[in-house]
Amino acid sequence: MSVIPLYSKDSRHPQSAVCAACEVRRSALFGALDEQGLERIHAHIAGPQLAADERIYDRGDKGVAVYTVRSGVVRFERVTERGDRRIVRLAGRGDLIGQEALLGRPYADEAIACTALELCRIPCSLVDSLGEQQTPLMRELMQRWQSALDDAETWVADLATGPARRRVLRLLMRLSTHADTDGVIWLPRREEIGAMLDMTIETASRLISQLRRDGVLEILPGRSARIDRQALEQAARLQDEV
Repeated sequence: MSVIPLYSKDSRHPQSAVCAACEVRRSALFGALDEQGLERIHAHIAGPQLAADERIYDRGDKGVAVYTVRSGVVRFERVTERGDRRIVRLAGRGDLIGQEALLGRPYADEAIACTALELCRIPCSLVDSLGEQQTPLMRELMQRWQSALDDAETWVADLATGPARRRVLRLLMRLSTHADTDGVIWLPRREEIGAMLDMTIETASRLISQLRRDGVLEILPGRSARIDRQALEQAARLQDEV
């Protein structure tokens, strides 16, 4: 009886081939892996797809996996001691989320899809295994931890202090970094803008209406908007001069 090899065209495990062909791998965690590192991927990496407002995980959940954002935008929420809900940061294409799970810690925030979302769910056991042999992977993890820390600190510095109009303009600048190829961004609800920027819903609504009249953004269906980048940058410069 003849024996047919399981992987007749490629000796690698199917998952390593999938990761090698991933369109966001170069900007994602496994972009640090060379071909030899990819060949060590023998665990199944799930590819969940979520609709807007679906939860990826809750604060306090046991962390068993990290996630790479393949497309879409994720927001992280937590409830303050006063019972107020706050959005503390965003993540987009190529970002790694849930890193605290690699330390055996529960997830620190609620992670919720802002838009339709495509993820890679990577078991912590796989990252641990690869990290023992792949120094570049651990260096990449450290860089991503530092990036997340920098992002959280910048969020507080830019979006939680200063005049309300300046905070809204800086939020739009951040959202524009996650724009699609047509320049369309996810636009939070007014109450979500209030939660992000620590302002009332009425103030958030008034400022968004002003920026719409000024031609900075065009409101589109489905909680989205199109940004005029030039008008936004000019409005930000003028605000900084005040």
